[in-house]
Amino acid sequence: MNYCIVMNPGVTSKGKILLMDDEQIILDVTLEVLRFLGYEVQFARDGAEAIALYTKEKDAGEPFDVVILDLSVPEGMGGRDAIVKLKELDPGVKAIVSSGFTGDPCVTDYASFGFSGILAKPYKINDMKVLLEELIKK
Repeated sequence: MNYCIVMNPGVTSKGKILLMDDEQIILDVTLEVLRFLGYEVQFARDGAEAIALYTKEKDAGEPFDVVILDLSVPEGMGGRDAIVKLKELDPGVKAIVSSGFTGDPCVTDYASFGFSGILAKPYKINDMKVLLEELIKK
């Protein structure tokens, strides 16, 4: 499947984002939105892949500014386990938990699990934009 990504000519790259989700449609749409907002984006389909990519980019001297982690990945490592490993690799990692399960403790008390913020599914573009800008400024 080919996608045409239209960049907003008035927006310049604001940071580098790693997006992890196991659902292809969410990856496709969110990648397009993030790129439209001016971010450089790479993706992973589970936590193990996200950790490997995060490590590779960090070791290359081109770290991610923010990581967005899907909380539950039925056939792989989800965000709850991935954040533990990412914190071991980089205690300063800025990670957002992403979920449609609003009652999960990892969502209601995200900071105690090591996350810097939350994005509820379905995403609201303005909420995503504001949260990313806030975290990248820190």
